[in-house]
Amino acid sequence: MKIAFQMDPIGNVDINADSSFRLAEEAQARGHELFYYSPDHLAYQKGRITARGQDMTVQRVADQPAILGELREVDLADFDVVWLRQDPPFDMHYITSTHLLDRLKGQAVVVNDPFWVRNYPEKLLVLDFPDLTPPTTIARDLDTIKAFKAEHQDIILKPLYGNGGAGVFRLDEQDRNLTSLYELFTGFSREPLIVQKFLPDVRNGDKRIILVDGVPVGAINRVPAEGETRSNMHVGGRPEQIGLTARDKEICDAIGPLLREKGQIFVGIDVIGDYLTEINVTSPTGIQELERFDGVNIAEKIWQAIEAKVA
Repeated sequence: MKIAFQMDPIGNVDINADSSFRLAEEAQARGHELFYYSPDHLAYQKGRITARGQDMTVQRVADQPAILGELREVDLADFDVVWLRQDPPFDMHYITSTHLLDRLKGQAVVVNDPFWVRNYPEKLLVLDFPDLTPPTTIARDLDTIKAFKAEHQDIILKPLYGNGGAGVFRLDEQDRNLTSLYELFTGFSREPLIVQKFLPDVRNGDKRIILVDGVPVGAINRVPAEGETRSNMHVGGRPEQIGLTARDKEICDAIGPLLREKGQIFVGIDVIGDYLTEINVTSPTGIQELERFDGVNIAEKIWQAIEAKVA
């Protein structure tokens, strides 16, 4: 197959952690042809969705993870699969790319399905499953957020469309910074904020469960660094091997059919204790850590699901 990767600069990836690199590596091992382009080089021209990029060969060389060909323009309708893999923030640039890639429907398989990536961003899709999630409010109004804190006392405040743990704050019963943080966030963004009840179980880790076409294939536990509330690996969280509990499987059984129906082939959900906190569909991570812990080829499972859809 011909595979196009829309992603952030390939030269910057960590070959031992990056999920996009691992997906490209497995595709290459399966005999597929790879093409790389950045989201800035996606375009609509004369009824065609085009990209300016380069043929790509990936390799496990830290300072040169990819060998790239000459820059050329392609029609993405000529590809079998297009991967939407640039990292958030989930801003208008990201949203526009989903609109453009959505025009490839019926011509190429876009992973994950861009229509539902746009309509189901990670911190909003969980609202469909209130019985699985901690108390949550999404608002821009300060009085509404204050009322939530008054009710739950110990809360997490974060930007609605952030990623990687950036801008996540814990405000406990004694904290007096809510208004200042609100002013800070709303001073540079028009987006609402999301607040959730703090879950003490995060001390034991924030579990990332990988689902392939709606089916769980394993999990890693991300443990916060000393003195940290956030467990994201981008901010020092430590990955650990862990299995799936009965509650994890119950959560996956509840959300899996919807993910499968909406073409969300590669998804990473976050579970703290007994609660689902996020459903990551834009650019989930965790493949390489899970493969090392469990000795299972997760990238192979993802490609098998994609190949079945192309066939």
